Amino acid sequence: QVHLVESGGGLVRAGGSLRLSCADSGSLFSINAAAWYRQAPGRQRELAAAITSGGDTSYSESVKGRFTISRDNAKSTVYLQMNSLKPEDTAVYYCNADGRYRGDDWIWRDFVSWGQGTQVTVSS
Repeated sequence: QVHLVESGGGLVRAGGSLRLSCADSGSLFSINAAAWYRQAPGRQRELAAAITSGGDTSYSESVKGRFTISRDNAKSTVYLQMNSLKPEDTAVYYCNADGRYRGDDWIWRDFVSWGQGTQVTVSS
């Protein structure tokens, strides 16, 4: 199975930037589509950005023009570049992806996986 792990979160001042990464170093897999979600305290999880297998991207209105989702297929890694950060961007950011992975029996299977989340805190 694929266990996605997010990294790159932290504390940053308003106007600053962070780059989140999402990968699983322990598995051989390929990503089909992926997305970054975020959940602020007391709020529902919301979609921030998504990327298709063909590289088409989409963004929520609240992050459009400031965030960029991208992928490195060779590294099976998805990124979220976040610029011009605002205090309202403070949330736990989660990676979600689906694709194919090779099990220990060398059989390729489909997967859908969520990461455990990484905290992003933007101070004013």
